[in-house]
Order: sequence, then structure tokens, then C-alpha cells
Amino acid sequence: MFFCHDSCFCLYISKVKNIPFLFFFVVAAELFGQTKTELNAFKVIATSKFSGNKVSTFALEQKSTQPIESEISVFVNPAAKFQTMLGFGAAITDASAEVYAKMSPSIQKKLMTMFFHKDSGLAYNIIRTNMNSCDFSSYSYTYIKEGDASLSTFDIAQDRKFKMPMISDALEMSGSSTKIYISPWSPPAFMKLNKSVLHGGSLLHEYYPAWANYFVKFIQAYEKSGIPIWGLTIQNEPMATQIWESCIYTAEEERDFLKYHLGPTLAKNGLGNKKIIVWDHNRDLIYHRANTILSDKVAAKYVWGIGYHWYETWTGADPLHANLGLTQSTYSDKNILFTEGCKEQFNAQNIGDWAIGEKYAKNIINDFNNGVVGWTDWNIFLDEKGGPNHVGNYCFAPVHLNTQKPMSDSSIIITNAFHYMGHFSKYVQAGAKRIACSPSRSTLQTVAFENPNKQVVIVVLNTSESPIKYKLYLNNKMQEISIESHSIQTILK
Repeated sequence: MFFCHDSCFCLYISKVKNIPFLFFFVVAAELFGQTKTELNAFKVIATSKFSGNKVSTFALEQKSTQPIESEISVFVNPAAKFQTMLGFGAAITDASAEVYAKMSPSIQKKLMTMFFHKDSGLAYNIIRTNMNSCDFSSYSYTYIKEGDASLSTFDIAQDRKFKMPMISDALEMSGSSTKIYISPWSPPAFMKLNKSVLHGGSLLHEYYPAWANYFVKFIQAYEKSGIPIWGLTIQNEPMATQIWESCIYTAEEERDFLKYHLGPTLAKNGLGNKKIIVWDHNRDLIYHRANTILSDKVAAKYVWGIGYHWYETWTGADPLHANLGLTQSTYSDKNILFTEGCKEQFNAQNIGDWAIGEKYAKNIINDFNNGVVGWTDWNIFLDEKGGPNHVGNYCFAPVHLNTQKPMSDSSIIITNAFHYMGHFSKYVQAGAKRIACSPSRSTLQTVAFENPNKQVVIVVLNTSESPIKYKLYLNNKMQEISIESHSIQTILK
């Protein structure tokens, strides 16, 4: 039996448990649905490893007291405002789209509702997708015939099979405000020094103009088909030589390609409004890349923000969140966006590992506290093997689908990472401001926001082995709250 953890309300969906898929939506309507808090009350939505999900409402009537050293407190100050939130989402890769195409129309509708519905789902409003193939494609491909530097054979027929239909379904569910951005893993082989789309290599300078025009062709083709493109990253992981599609840019090469080719070419073709994101790699080298590109005023004028991943740092003792804060404070006119991250090395026996969801939450909390404006998960969902993937680089996703049962609700395997993501994405709206929030002890991790409607959203994470009582201080009021071990709370006021 392929399953995940059954201690959360719908992590284990099977005929053995006899839990119909409708159960998810009944509970989700309460957990992730639109909520209206009373004037002097706040709502706590909690997900716990040991006791599932709970929703509680408290009157916020106690007067603020003087905190004391022996107590654990969380202090929230809505008057201190920071970055504006862009939103949350995930990547629709070839792999996700191929799996989606195998499922029945009813399962497809449930998946779109789960992730993109504003009331009954996670309310995702960001989509990333690959331009040309990536590791999460079933095979390598480009949109032109090899050697066609004029791009006269450019054709996105490959994407019309699976990716574009799925993206269109997502847009239908989420609405026109959803932001789609594109990322290339490699230019065509003939444009590269190593003459391969795999194993790194670099873009030959003579093909800089053609590759810039390739972006234009792709964006125009998608938009002609009714899929608007909000932005783009210049190169996925430009310092990684992989066995799959990859391409190396030094910081100076990325700067010059942007400055002399990509930026001007987009502008010349009426696409100067597209948001250009540089780096798109790990936290460790983000500050150097930002310095090199953004210290050049001409290159900097084309840059909307800096993208980053977590792979070199997310499991270490210091995930280098401070690198994000330093980059943001140095270049405060630019945005920082999480563009990719997942748990690698898929193993079906570990799909219920509670630590995966906690890793998501810890990274999200600490990244937002260091100036990040949005968070894009990697594959939105994958099959029961963590793929498909043409190089065997199988990974975890918040949801896996058993493609052997394409018409059954039990084919949808929901992990706790899905629920942990929902504690942020469902409640923190686009346009929200991060506000000051500080715990008095490191046993709790916290972040807070104020939505455009002035609703305050506070997320509290407890990854310890013990329940914790803490006092929440907000607007000269105080309320004592308990948070269970290995749990997360979203507090609405």
C-alpha cells in the first residue's frame, strides 16, 4: 500500500480506511476556507503531527501585561511594516503535466481545486514552468530544429500536448491575476560550448542574440495561445553542471547577456514589462551574484528581482537565510523570490515523514523574515515514483498521484508539506505586508503579515518534542495560547 502519514486529517486516503475524498473538502472548507473573525476575537488554525487539525476561536479581551523572563511570548507590531507579498505557488513542469493528463477529468478538477481555488484550496497565484526540457521531462527537447540560429522552425507543439492544457486549467481555477514565469534549463545544443543540452556547458557569445530572441518567441507563442507570461528567470541554476539539462553562466556573463541582449531585445519587442529575475540558484552565492549584476546601472534597470533555491543549504546547521536579508537590505529596490525547492531522493517509505513539512515551514518563515516576497515550490505534484524524470532524479512533492488508479480518489496522496504550505498560502494574500513579529525564545519560530483588508495573519511553528504555552501580544492585548509539539498554527485577527 502506497500511503503517507495518517496522523493528519487526510494524509492517508485509502479504501482500507474508507475515507472518501470528499472528507478533504469538508475539512478544508473550515481549515482553508474564507474566515471572518469577530471584532474582538481571533481564530487559530492548527496542524499537528499527533492530533490532526483543529480550529479554535478566542476572545482577545485580556489587557496586555508586562512580559517576564520565565514565560515564552510572541510579540506582534502591525505598525512596523516591511516587504509587500507577491504570493505562493509551484512549478508546472512536463512531469506534473504528464501525470495530470493521465488522471480522469474528475480527479483533474479536484487537483486544480486543491491547489488553486481561493476558498477551498491553497489559493496559489504563482506558476513557474520550464522553457525547453528539464530533468522533470520525459526526454530532452527544444522548440527548434538543431542548428536553426534564425529560429525559423520555432514551434511550441511539444508544450501543447500536456503543459499548456494544465496551465490553462490552473488559470481557469485561479483567475487572471495568477503570475506565470518561465525558466530555461539549457539553450539548444548547437548554441553551447559543449554541444549538448546536458552536463553544463556555456552559451557561446555568438548565440547571445539568438538566445535572447528565443525568449521573445516563447513568450509571444504562449501569449498568443492565451497564457500570459508575467516574468522569467535568465537561467535555472547557472553555476550547476548537472547530468540533466544545464548551462553555466558566470556572474559577469549573466550580467552582460542581460545588459546587451536579453533586456534590450525584450524591450524592442514590446515585452519590456516582463519581470526579469536573475540568479535562480542557491542562497550561498546570492550576494555575490546580486553585487555583480546590480552594481551595473544599465543591467540593474532590467532586473525586477533575484531568485534563489535552497538545495545547498536547507539541511545544514545554518541555511544562510541571512544572505537573503543582506541582499535585500543592500538592494532594497529589488525583490527576492524563492523560485524552487523540494525534498530530493524520493523514497515511497518516507512519504509521510513529518520533517518534510516542517522543513518547508522553517524555510518559509525565516526567508520571509529576511525580506522574501514570494515562494514557489518545485513540482506541484508527481507520480507514485517521484517522477517522471528522464535522468532518474526523483523527488518528493506535496502531493503524489498513483497513476495506476487514475479514476479513484485514493490515487491522490496528500503529504503534510501540502498542509504546511496551506498555513501560509491560504491566508497571506497578495499585497499583504510583512509586519514585525518576534518570539522571546528560539523554541518557537514566527512570522506575521497584515493583509490588504487589515486582517493580521500570524504563523507560529513548534518543531520541538514538547507542547509550549506562550503569550501572544498584539495591539495592547494579550492571550495565552498552547501549541502542540511538532505543529504549526495560523492565527487570524
